[in-house]
Amino acid sequence: MRSLTFVIGTGRSGSTALSRILNAHPDVLSLNEFMASVGDVAFPPGKVTGEEFWQLLFRPAPHFERMIRSGLPLPEFLYTRRPGRYAAQTTGIPALSLMVLPHLTDDPDALLDELCAAVVRWPERTAAEHHRALFGLLCARFGRTAAVERSGYSTGWAPKLRAAFPHARFVHMFRQGPDCALSMSRHPGYRTILLLREIKARAGVDSLADLTDEHVRSLPADLSPLLDEHFDAALVRDRDLPLRTFGTLWSELVTEGTEFLSQLPADQRTTLAYEDVLDHPDGELTRLAEFIGVAPLPQWLDTASALLDSSRRGSARRLPAKELDELRESCAPGTHVLERRPMR
Repeated sequence: MRSLTFVIGTGRSGSTALSRILNAHPDVLSLNEFMASVGDVAFPPGKVTGEEFWQLLFRPAPHFERMIRSGLPLPEFLYTRRPGRYAAQTTGIPALSLMVLPHLTDDPDALLDELCAAVVRWPERTAAEHHRALFGLLCARFGRTAAVERSGYSTGWAPKLRAAFPHARFVHMFRQGPDCALSMSRHPGYRTILLLREIKARAGVDSLADLTDEHVRSLPADLSPLLDEHFDAALVRDRDLPLRTFGTLWSELVTEGTEFLSQLPADQRTTLAYEDVLDHPDGELTRLAEFIGVAPLPQWLDTASALLDSSRRGSARRLPAKELDELRESCAPGTHVLERRPMR
């Protein structure tokens, strides 16, 4: 593995399409939603054995399991579309299997077994060292030379990733605020994020892990069930959530990503605007490939262009005028930050 790059951003910004595009490059290992899958628990302090590290990758993600069991799977859950021997209702779906491995192979169960056989024998070392070894193993397995991890809703992880991988490169990907916020408002994951944030705010805690039974009992009847192992999907799907709150979330996330990127050396950072990729795919993807450290192959650029979908560009402009004005106002802080960002 010659290089490691993380694509951070708000999500709902064309980044899933970017993972498909990167996966089509013969030299790129596309780690689709890896951080979203394994989370902070895969980076414990100190040293862990190979067996302990594997358990961190294998253990199902509780919040995703609850969503699946409640009939609210995310469109990003690739494993549930063509399920294998694991299921949320019985065994639980291993963290790596839900979104990461099906992006790389049509037989994620076999690849999971293959990785397990290797990783459990690894010596004791830090989690960051284990992760680098895992990425290197996958690069070798698929004949790739550059690893690129991309997760939606990932700006909050960036400082920890920087600490764990000080030589990694970072791409901040974003989309125009109103369109991105509107897409968030229609996505069950982002609707859940806002509701869980409301729960934390009402309870006055920074983490759901800090909730007590008393906190939960004090929550409204349309919020507390979201903490159960099963809940009514309508509580998320049908709840009236003001569109402007998603604009505020977008502003927060693009500000977080922009501030993080500004702290990096120039050779370890770049930006990627979804609209620029749609308008100038060859130029923007050539620049991205060179930043990652691979060649912008002509055949790959042709394939990438076919994977882009511009039909949702400007979707917010179809909103009623008053609602659009409110949305633009809530996106204004983030828009201002992007306009003032350093040149890439």
